[in-house]
Amino acid sequence: MKFSKGVALIALAITGAALLQTTLAANINLGSSAPAEFGQGIQVTTACSGSNALTIRPDSSFVNSSGAGDYYFSSVTVSNIPSTCYGVDFQISAYGETSTAPLALFNTTSSNAVVYNSAGTFERGAGTAGMTVTSGSGTFTATFTNPVAKSGSVFRITLQSGAHTAQVYNIGEVGPGGGNIFYYNASGFNCGATFTNTGSPEGDLCHYLEAAPSSWAGSSTDVTKLGAISAYNTTNVASITNEATVNNSSSAIGLGYKNSVAIVSQGNNSTSAAGAARAYTGGSKNDWYLPTSVELNQLCKWQRGVSWISDATVCTGGTLNSGTGAAGFVANSYWSSSEQTADIFWDQAFDSGTQGSYYKNASSLVRPIRAF
Repeated sequence: MKFSKGVALIALAITGAALLQTTLAANINLGSSAPAEFGQGIQVTTACSGSNALTIRPDSSFVNSSGAGDYYFSSVTVSNIPSTCYGVDFQISAYGETSTAPLALFNTTSSNAVVYNSAGTFERGAGTAGMTVTSGSGTFTATFTNPVAKSGSVFRITLQSGAHTAQVYNIGEVGPGGGNIFYYNASGFNCGATFTNTGSPEGDLCHYLEAAPSSWAGSSTDVTKLGAISAYNTTNVASITNEATVNNSSSAIGLGYKNSVAIVSQGNNSTSAAGAARAYTGGSKNDWYLPTSVELNQLCKWQRGVSWISDATVCTGGTLNSGTGAAGFVANSYWSSSEQTADIFWDQAFDSGTQGSYYKNASSLVRPIRAF
């Protein structure tokens, strides 16, 4: 990632001879401004913010260890970020008193904390596994899971803004919504509420499917929901094409969002499978949905640790919850958002991988997913 041309650089210099060793805060200043401390904010501007002053606040925390312990640079909050900063990456780095090389901040060697501004929703940037991002309105907090830079060693902090570099995920890694990545397509696929190229603020194709964590519904495993509420359990869903045979075509990857919106728009509430999936907002994301039959099939293969051969390959073999990062799946059937007839949705048995169908007035398990 390059942050050189047209990038504003903000340096926070730590002052004072007796730096943080066993006390809570070290003095920091910006240029010749009055000294501040860890836990206090300093107003700055960046290239994307123009004259709008951002507030940056570094924080330290005590990390205990056997017979010892120390304070570490553990998180940083940037707030008052305007819409002119949509689509950029923010990069935070820290330096020692004389070193020109940035200090490691987390994961032993990771020295750059990168946060992506996705149209006002903030998420981890490229190469930042081991860091979490809490997103708010015009603000984010980047927290290092295992911080390694002692507060007393930090003399300068820099904040840079620059062009976005797409995050690359491996199967099983935590995605931007706080779930796990279970599917990747290098060529990309249509997605979004209208099943068009709306996987990003720029309108790009989607490349990943992410499954909600097993705790998505407030328990350690998935919960059961009706296929549809009584008023609509024998009614075709407008805009969903009935499929007499289960559809495992790649063309339906990403279609679950549009299907789920249609099911909810029909009048189905959060007691239904699609309604519950759409109501989930984990990771500050509002684009979770009930998968199509082919998306559900990819989910089944991941959670059972079945090697991917093609999208159409049916989930057979493996063992429940043996896939990398998979957890909380139940040995029973899960709903899809694909419709067989007016009173039947397609489903899949995660104990065997068998694809089947079930009446909408019955209850089956639910695991929301999202595409990006």
